[in-house]
Formats: sequence, structure tokens, C-alpha cells
Amino acid sequence: MPSTPPSLGTENQSPFQVDSRREIIGLLRGLKESKQLISMLINSGSEVFITSILEVDDSSNLVIIDSAPGQLANQRIIEAPRVSFEGLLDRISIQFSASNLERIDFEDRPALQFEMPTNMIRLQRREYYRINTPLSNPIRALIPVHLENRQETLKLSLVDISCGGIAILDERKVLDSTIGTIYEHCKLDLPTIGLVDVILQIRNSQDLVLLNGKSNRRLGCQFINMSNSVLASIQRYIMKLERERNAKLTGIR
Repeated sequence: MPSTPPSLGTENQSPFQVDSRREIIGLLRGLKESKQLISMLINSGSEVFITSILEVDDSSNLVIIDSAPGQLANQRIIEAPRVSFEGLLDRISIQFSASNLERIDFEDRPALQFEMPTNMIRLQRREYYRINTPLSNPIRALIPVHLENRQETLKLSLVDISCGGIAILDERKVLDSTIGTIYEHCKLDLPTIGLVDVILQIRNSQDLVLLNGKSNRRLGCQFINMSNSVLASIQRYIMKLERERNAKLTGIR
């Protein structure tokens, strides 16, 4: 049952690019000191490994990370022309890339090292990066509601998604669109990720008249009390959408 309690554009990431060496070192050391797990992606994101930063060596201009499990995996990583890294620091998305990774031993354990990146992307929490979801294969939000003395789970299409919330289309105009209304026990069905549990709060509502004369309702919803694991899953899906979008823009297949 709902209860009523007493976005960032996709056209340009340049406002979120960090070029300051001092700031880059600070972000890398923040990831290290907070022991954050980082996704390491190769082959356009088709292979993902989890790692963490072991050392940020300012004097040698090197970053040292945990190696992947298995020699074959590490061989593919060091042979990859480009390795992308994606992580979260204080719920802010940090992204950077590197090339020419090398195997080393660090404190008696296998590790990898690479030159410190010259720039990074930092997507501020207050500027949640919002990206449109595919129209050809809509993503669904599953929202349980009580209608006419029965429980029903609505399957509503997403318009866009960010780490702060989603926009959905309520064509039947079933949901209570009162600002502040909370819907618990909702799920997002994210391709390659699976079902993730979220709590949604209505933040804005807009009735739309379509070109065919039909009407629809667009609801902006904020995530409430989201766990770090769910946040990481949503961020991973957003990054996947962004990689696919960039590949289309650059003609990469």
C-alpha cells in the first residue's frame, strides 16, 4: 500500500571531467582508503572483473591494483588495448581508463599496475547522471498496488534512469501521483542485472498528450533508503547503457 509522509542530461559529460592531477590523486586515494571495490572492464565491457586499489604512487606516476583471479584472465587484461574502471566513492560515480597494464608483485601478492590516468569522470550525487532507457525494449518497473479490493502488480515502462530515481509512464493513470507518495516493495527489471528491490517516492507528475491524441502520465520517482548493493547494480546498468550509446555514436559495432 502506498503511504504519504507528513537529473543530469546525457548530451555531454565534459562538465564532470576531472583533469587536475591533484584531484585525480585524491580520488584514487579515496577509493583506496575506503577499500572500495572497482569494476574492471575489457573488450567493450563484455568481460568484467572486480578489483581494488592497493597503492597510488604519486612519485612514480603509477596505480597498483589487485590482479584478477586466474592467469588467463590477467593475460587478457594486460593484452587489452584499453581497460575501463568504474567505482563509487561516497555514492559518487568515478570512471577512468588505462592501457598497457603490467603484472607485478606487490607486498608478496600478484598485482597489476598502470600509469595514473590523466583525466577521470566524476558524476556528482547532486547531479545524478540520467540516461534514457531503450524504447525498442522497454525496461519495466514492477509496482504493487491495491485496486478494487485486490492486489495487482503494475508493470510500467521506464523513460529514464539515474542513481537518484526513475521516470515512468503510467498510461492507465492508476498510481496516486500526489507528491511525496511512497510505493514500497517495488522492483526494477534491468537487463543483464536482474530484478533489484527499490522504494519509490513520487516527486513530480506530468500529463502528456501524444501525437496520436492519446494521453499518458509521466511520473518522476526518487529512490528512498537505497542499499549500496542496489545502487551499485543500478550504476552498473547505467554505465552499460552509456557504453552502448557511445558505441552507436562512434559507429562501433
